[in-house]
Amino acid sequence: MSAPADTAALLIVDDMEENLAALEAVLGSLARIVRASSGEEALKAMLRQDFAVVLIDVVMPGMDGFETTANIKGLDQTKDVPVILLTGAEVDPNYAYRGYTVGAADFLVKPFDPWLLRTKVNVFLDLYRKNRQLAAQSEQLRRLLTAGSGPPAPGPGRPAPAPPTGTRPGSPTELTAPPAEAGPGTRTGSGAVPGYGETAGAPPPGAPPPDRAAEAARLAEIVGQLAEVEGALREAGGAGPSDAADRIAETECAVGRLLADFGRPASGGGPAPDRP
Repeated sequence: MSAPADTAALLIVDDMEENLAALEAVLGSLARIVRASSGEEALKAMLRQDFAVVLIDVVMPGMDGFETTANIKGLDQTKDVPVILLTGAEVDPNYAYRGYTVGAADFLVKPFDPWLLRTKVNVFLDLYRKNRQLAAQSEQLRRLLTAGSGPPAPGPGRPAPAPPTGTRPGSPTELTAPPAEAGPGTRTGSGAVPGYGETAGAPPPGAPPPDRAAEAARLAEIVGQLAEVEGALREAGGAGPSDAADRIAETECAVGRLLADFGRPASGGGPAPDRP
């Protein structure tokens, strides 16, 4: 069976070819499978690419499963990758404790139920994909905010930009278009220039300009996407997903504050919800 068309990959580590073939048969339809026949080979593979989860046999010659897991957790590049340890039926009672001590996320005893293994691996795959989605949305938000930032508006301590060289403030050459003929809804007099006063089609006072309104709409859409990811992570449960969900909630609040500056609620009916 072929793996789904995404970037998620699984690393399976075992010194016995028949065990690797059995794992690939069970998990091959969930994601792309990469094999390693030793702990050293597994570490090299993890430094070359990202993996959603790693399954490691405990009993291997040379670097065993415990030492391999400890080395994975000791590297900044791989320390956050979840590890599932696998061992035979005649297992030492202390194996599970040792596995969790070195940083394993789960521990399974062979022979294991294939559907149980698939379910456990799917949890980590879903978490990996949601984290990738969150990272992509955060980068999109950063680019949007960077693109939307411009020179600060005139205000106390920030004088208005000087007119072009050779232009006298208030002179006709300062206008970018010739005055239009006054028409309905155009206020003239009291120093107003015909064609440059308030018109019936002008936005109401306090409304954001059209370009800022579009940016505000996009920010509101991102808030909704972040809320969906947060809800999915909280449903997954566990310390890791909960921490990620809390960070997403903080990001939602920050975007909500930005939307308040834009003069638009965080989502279609009201302000962004307060979160702890």
